Amino acid sequence: MKKIFSRLFALVLVVAIALVGCSSSGSLTGNYQQDTLALVDSLRTAIELPEDAPEKKTAQAEARDRINEFFSRYRRDPSVSKQVSFTTMRTAIDSLAGHYNSYPNRPIPSKLKKRLEQEFRQVESAIQRGA
Repeated sequence: MKKIFSRLFALVLVVAIALVGCSSSGSLTGNYQQDTLALVDSLRTAIELPEDAPEKKTAQAEARDRINEFFSRYRRDPSVSKQVSFTTMRTAIDSLAGHYNSYPNRPIPSKLKKRLEQEFRQVESAIQRGA
């Protein structure tokens, strides 16, 4: 009887771990277009907030989490990774990451903000065209 309970308990644990491990706790929907536009909105919010705003750190942390989740989901999907919107988004993120890695305590320069906004508009128009 003890052996049966221990096996049943082990089975329940395996099922619970499998369900928790396979569940998606992230904010991505699985729809590339919607996820890309949500990421653009999140990045715009994080970039446009003034440096002294109390919610700036929270917005930056949320944007960083969305970036990681977005690229870990879509980077290896060949139907997405070859699209113009994805490569443009990656360029924008790389330039933003380069700034944060090189100058973590400095605000984003206006020249970089303009470039990011231009790339975000390109991403949005590519999404609308389906590219």
